[in-house]
Order: sequence, then C-alpha cells, then structure tokens
Amino acid sequence: MLDSTTEIVRSAWGSLGGTAAETVRVIIAGQGSLPSTFAVTDLACAAVATAALSVADLVQHLGGRSHVVTVDRRLASFWFRSSIRPIGWTVPPTWDALAGDYRTSDGWIRLHTNAPHHRRAAERVLGPRANKDEMARAVARWPKRDLETAIIDAGGCAAEMRATSVWSDHPQGRAVAAEPLIHMVARDRVPARNANPPASRPLAGVRVLDLTRVLAGPVASRFLAGYGADVLRIDPPDWNEPGVVPEVTLGKRCARLDLKTAEGRAAFEALLAQADIFLSGYRPGALDGLGYDAAARRAIAPGLIDVSLCAYGWSGPWAGRRGFDSLVQMSTGIAEAGMRWKSTDVPYPLPVQALDHTTGYLTAATAVRGFVHRLIGREGMEARLSLARTAKLLVDLGTGRESASLAAESAADISPSIEKTDWGDARRLVPPAVIADVPMHWPRPAGNLGSAKPQWN
Repeated sequence: MLDSTTEIVRSAWGSLGGTAAETVRVIIAGQGSLPSTFAVTDLACAAVATAALSVADLVQHLGGRSHVVTVDRRLASFWFRSSIRPIGWTVPPTWDALAGDYRTSDGWIRLHTNAPHHRRAAERVLGPRANKDEMARAVARWPKRDLETAIIDAGGCAAEMRATSVWSDHPQGRAVAAEPLIHMVARDRVPARNANPPASRPLAGVRVLDLTRVLAGPVASRFLAGYGADVLRIDPPDWNEPGVVPEVTLGKRCARLDLKTAEGRAAFEALLAQADIFLSGYRPGALDGLGYDAAARRAIAPGLIDVSLCAYGWSGPWAGRRGFDSLVQMSTGIAEAGMRWKSTDVPYPLPVQALDHTTGYLTAATAVRGFVHRLIGREGMEARLSLARTAKLLVDLGTGRESASLAAESAADISPSIEKTDWGDARRLVPPAVIADVPMHWPRPAGNLGSAKPQWN
C-alpha cells in the first residue's frame, strides 16, 4: 500500500504526463506532521517534490545527469506557513480586521475582506461595521446561504461552511470532481529554442510574466525564480497585499500596469510577446473581458507556456466565483471535517494555507513541464489548475490521522545569509527541496509591489 506522499506525487506527476517509475527519484526525509485530520504535511511534501522533480527532469533534458530529489518534511511544512524571518521589523497582519468566521442563524460563514473592495461589498450587504463584534451581530440575523449569495452578488467574497458530503453533491462540487488535477493542452508549433543555461540554474534566461496575486500563483513564480527564472510580476495600479508581499516577492521584480489604458495594454503586449511562461491568477473570463483570452495571448506570443489557476474550478456554476484558500476550505467541507475532528463548535481549518501553497507548487511544476515540452516537442501549452481541485486531492486521501508533531523550528533551519528586503534585513528558511548540484536560491531580495519598471532585464 502506498503512503499518502507517494500517492500524491504519483497522481500529480501522472497529471503532468510523467510515469510512476520516474517518481522513485523522490526521497522524503524526516518525521512528524502538522496537526490536522487531513494529510497536510504529506500534501506539502508531495507538492514540493513534484515541483522539484520537474526541475530535475529539465536538467536531464538539458544534458545533465539523472538527479535524486530530497524533500524535508519539516521544512516543507514550515514553508507552507512562512519562510521569512524579519530582523528588527515585522510583517504586516495577514488579515483585515473584519475577515473571519461568523455564526449565522443556521450555521457558519466566512467573510474574506482583505481587499478594500471586498470589504466594501460585504458592508454594502451588512452595513458599515467598526469591528468583529458589530459584524457578528449583523451576520447572526442572516441564514448562511442567503448571506453568501448576497455578498457574492455584491462583488464580495464569502463562503458558508458545508460538509464534504454536501459539497460532493453540490453542482460545483460535481463539476470540480470531473476536472483533472492539472489540465494540459498542447498548442501551436514553434521554432526550436536554443537553451543553454548552466546546469546549476536550469531556468536561467526563462522569462516568466506573472499576473497572479495572493497566494498560489506568487508561490509558483517564487519557486521558478529560485532556479534562475527572470520573473516579472505585474499588478494593477491600486493593488496591494502587504501581509504577504515580503513572503512571496522573493527573487522577482514587481511592476504595475493598468490594462484598461492604451499605454498599459501596449506595454503588457510587448512584455507578453517576449515571455516564455505566462502565469495568471485571474478568475475565469476576467482576462477575456480585457481582450486577452487564451487565443489572443497565443497570437501575441506563439509557443507561450500559458498556465492559469483559479479558486473554484473551470467549469460548473461557480467557475467565475471569487475565492481564496480559506473560503474553499469552508465550501468543500475541510473546515467542517476539522471541526468534528477537533470536537469543537467552531470551524477548524487546516493549520496552513495548504490549498494555496500546494496549487502554487503544482503550478510551478506545470510551467517547467511545459518548458520541457517546448524544448523537445516545439509546442506551446495551455494548462489550468484550481484550489477546489487541489482540495479534492486532499479530501480523497481521507481523514482521522494521528501522528507525532513536527519538531520545532531550530537555528539550523534558517539560512545564515542576510536578505536586504525593502523593509529591512531578514533571513529565510533553508529551501525545502534539495537537488544535488542544482541549488534553489534567490539573489534578488523581496521588494515592494511597483518597485520595478515594466520591462525585461
């Protein structure tokens, strides 16, 4: 019988067109798990391993030798929480003051109000609220489904707590269950590419145009930057996510463009035309509305490796719904299953944002596999992933796990080098994966959004 980590690696690698025999190169080191009824640490290890295996495979296709991939259980789990350790400063709070779980007249709902426009949407429905106590009194008067619908219709983000059985019978749950973990489609043929990066930096010279936000997509591009990719992140003029920017902009340059202006569109199209990999975290249909659907992107950049991710899947009635990891955990039954496991009367989510991080590493693996396909098959590629489909991967492994806790973080887990971020000095956790002679490292420190020009190096 396969352990959960091996099972997940084989499933993910198979979705990428790999074989089970290739996964024997993965070694998982260490013991212990994050506290959860779900196999969260196994999921973390498998996601990191799959991404690292894709890099090892690329190295081999570039003429290198076959490499073993070693993933540390503790470090993989810690990276799923936070990798940065500030020196003399603190990272801003992750959550808005009104974000959280609230008891309704018939159950629980989670409000996601981190973005100002999402908070305004919730307050259009519930009224302006100064604090959680005021919001709780307003929420308590609503049935959970009615409130979820009202906030979504107002342009906000919310999710009622459902059981896994309810989600599996829900139209969106059924739609997600029918989707592959990673959907990949080969596209147009392109001229052969000359790729001669050093073996130690297999993605050197690969241009990644990153249109993703909290949190899965930025995790993906951070991983790609760790192996040499030139990552340029593009954000709208008014977007910010201060609680996670120091964590996820490591290794990248970050610029701003307004795709609703002629100047911004021209700059974006020039960047896209020179990109090798395009990462998008926009909701299905959002880029289409700006005139940049998949066909338009291919026309601008033939042979593009085009990888998109979303919250609730690519088919079904919720395909265009706004969502985040914590909301998907509520919708898919993860928080409810945790509540029963913990014997508590409040939602009990995963100990880390595991859906985001897992989908991020799988997105990175998909991008690297797409690059390999373009090297050997001279084809572009489109791919799609979602947090909800990742949730199904985790839920299908079952519940009820009991295992020893991970050993606490120690000084040996922290890199000795100092990272000169835009906020002050910091250190990082040691990378969670090791490929011999192919180190994961980031010469560029984390920086503010909009701190760079929208141009390639």
